[in-house]
Amino acid sequence: MTSVPLPLLTTSPLSGFGVEVVMASSAALPGAAGLLVPHDGEPVADVRDRPDRWALLTLLAGAVRRRVPVLAWGSGAALAGRVLGARVRPGEGAADWAEAPRGATVERWQGEVPLLWRAGPVTAWAGETLPEDLRSEFLARLMQAEPRAPGSPLEVVGGEAVLRTMLADFYARARADTLLGPVFAAHVQDWETHLDRVTAFWVTMLGGGPAWRGNLNSVHAGLGLRGTHLRRWLALFREAAEDCLGPEAAAPLTARAEAMGHRLGQRNAPHVGRVP
Repeated sequence: MTSVPLPLLTTSPLSGFGVEVVMASSAALPGAAGLLVPHDGEPVADVRDRPDRWALLTLLAGAVRRRVPVLAWGSGAALAGRVLGARVRPGEGAADWAEAPRGATVERWQGEVPLLWRAGPVTAWAGETLPEDLRSEFLARLMQAEPRAPGSPLEVVGGEAVLRTMLADFYARARADTLLGPVFAAHVQDWETHLDRVTAFWVTMLGGGPAWRGNLNSVHAGLGLRGTHLRRWLALFREAAEDCLGPEAAAPLTARAEAMGHRLGQRNAPHVGRVP
């Protein structure tokens, strides 16, 4: 069995591919060698009332955004085309198929159908059965690929799971702090829900997608915060981030925290006070 340097993900159960594959998830994308999107016979042109298909499109869009190499075929190729903005046409007795996305290079045609096309990190084959030469070529490219730079600050941090662990550590410190502890005790009853919301906020702030929507000022209004609270919050946040992640990985997180603290201090003066 051929080996690839990082996990190879698949959106559908797949056997006989010649390498070990694991089921894809958004959390696994940052460390993936590549993403396979096999033909599954499910619709692509009309996915109304199909949250599973929307989730798959979101996953594939995340892979393209991170420039994870993608090999898609059959309905998978149509999904890839749709993510890249191509028109998808219902198949007649066969899988739905996508027109060539703008900027794609079409290498083979089958009538009006772009049978093999490439666009950015995506290689797409409209046929339901993947040719052996495309499989071999894709795996060879994965073996030769240079390590990818992180696609977002969230990836630099280590992903959502690592971020959540770090935030839990920070809140443990804050709750034990003589200055901040009473503030949190007065305003937070359900800590798991609070941690969910704050993790979603930081996922969004670090480029991980629209997991959080809200207004930072309104969330903190009426808490009775002063400049001393904010400075202590930032100091504990930096300590937790650097202890959990290391200074280099913590840098994008702490930089954003300090920028937001600065804005909060300016907008809420004199109640919070400007942070030096």
